Amino acid sequence: MGQYANQPDFITNNIKSIDNLNGFISDTPSAASYLGGSLIYIGGAGNIAVIPAGVVKSGGGLPTILDSITFAAPPQGAWFPVPVDYVMSTGTTATLLVAGK
Repeated sequence: MGQYANQPDFITNNIKSIDNLNGFISDTPSAASYLGGSLIYIGGAGNIAVIPAGVVKSGGGLPTILDSITFAAPPQGAWFPVPVDYVMSTGTTATLLVAGK
């Protein structure tokens, strides 16, 4: 997360809406769906499947959907406190998602 007046609680940059239409939610991690350790704002109820920040395959390479973790019913209307690199399509039913750092 960015800093504002030495308070690291603020999302200050790279704020973007994430959904199936703009490619940020995908079951195949790629450079196009990479969120770089962003936090996710969850506006609507549901589950969220993510690959946490920093997960890499042994020997290098991108993680796969097998590396994802599904969080059941995280609080809506709040920032999800886990930095993530990817949001998976399978397992994500939460809506109105926004990513930011």
